[in-house]
Amino acid sequence: MAKPKPPKVAIVSLGCPKNLVDSEKLLAHLAEGGCVVGAPMDDADVVIVNTCGFIAPAVAESLEVIDEARRLKEAGRVRRIVVAGCLVNRQGEDLFERAEGIDAIIGVNDRDSILSAVLADGRVSRISAHRARCVSDAGRFRLTPTHTAYLRIAEGCSRRCTFCTIPSIRGPFRSKRPAKALAEARELLADGAVELNVIAQDTTNYGRDLGGKATLANLLRKLDKLDGVEWIRLLYAYPRGFDDDLIDAIASCEHVVPYVDIPLQHISDGVLKRMGRHVTRKQIERLLIQLRRRIDGLVLRTTFITGFPGETRGESEELLSFVRDFDFEAVGAFPYYPEPGTPAAKLPNRPVRATAERRREKLMLTQQDIAFAANEARIGKKVRVLVDGLEAGGASIGRHYGQAPDIDSLCILTVPAEPGRFIDATIVEADGYDLVVAPTT
Repeated sequence: MAKPKPPKVAIVSLGCPKNLVDSEKLLAHLAEGGCVVGAPMDDADVVIVNTCGFIAPAVAESLEVIDEARRLKEAGRVRRIVVAGCLVNRQGEDLFERAEGIDAIIGVNDRDSILSAVLADGRVSRISAHRARCVSDAGRFRLTPTHTAYLRIAEGCSRRCTFCTIPSIRGPFRSKRPAKALAEARELLADGAVELNVIAQDTTNYGRDLGGKATLANLLRKLDKLDGVEWIRLLYAYPRGFDDDLIDAIASCEHVVPYVDIPLQHISDGVLKRMGRHVTRKQIERLLIQLRRRIDGLVLRTTFITGFPGETRGESEELLSFVRDFDFEAVGAFPYYPEPGTPAAKLPNRPVRATAERRREKLMLTQQDIAFAANEARIGKKVRVLVDGLEAGGASIGRHYGQAPDIDSLCILTVPAEPGRFIDATIVEADGYDLVVAPTT
């Protein structure tokens, strides 16, 4: 009797890089189980939607993709729909009723169940309690370009910011043992990566649950010595977690690039207190000044929330003035969304959505002027560019050390170049947020 044909599986990975790592691990489980992975949605037997559930727009995007898969199923082109990730942990089995046609739901702690969910005939629901330890991400089926990879060093979060759903979705903070994190880094480098982007929900908290010498600074020093690594970049750094040793490690390690993604969320003491950030404006400014002073060529990215409950016009102007005066290299912002189950959702005096949106737009236009002027001032300067690939128009694109993948601007090369190569170049033009660069002869 002939063996059944292995199912073709498509995966749509939504949300942050941490979710992307989960998607890569899901695909690895399926490939090991004999499935054909990497099919497009309209040519798949099974569609997996690895969802984001952080804020309302992410939930809406996840449901839109699920609806797209449902339409393919109704047309007879898809046999089975599996929904995984954060939205499963937020909405649980209500998802079956909210989007009829879903065949299986898999929570963030149930990656090992993905093969059975894909191969089953009936309904599957796996939503387990949070694990006590951070699980391994080794053996991933990578979705990033070969030369760049995300290295997750911890899971969950214990900060309990009043607006955030992550602790309820992914549980308390758990660090990977240094040996495990280093082993995964070596695997990624052996697979062709030259750039490691270090991620967690709260990278600067790394090791505090392990004790001893398990600190982020020491981990960065060990990563810095690995064969094959060229760039190590630090993302999702909580401001309270910085100490002198960490600053020294970033400043002194050869391959740790002077780039820090440090989401501040706001600068007004009143808003910071209502957010449960446990940090003051004075402490933030002292840290940022230290970082600028002690790390040569530092690029700082941050994120802010506008329209948080109780945010006054004066507090909004305080934030705007802070952004105008500090000259961040990159800023993101989003209006506040009252997420069910979070303490902030119960706070009074929330600005109306139009006000929150207007404040966000004003902030981003202010940052746009800063970014555009900074790019113009960089014309003629030298940069080292890591080539990523081709853009739609056919030009090669890449990034300098101050541009993280997917979230920052790009370098557009004047000549074609091979992906994964480093090229010494000169900035010849500013194209809005992007830079046009010519290889140095």
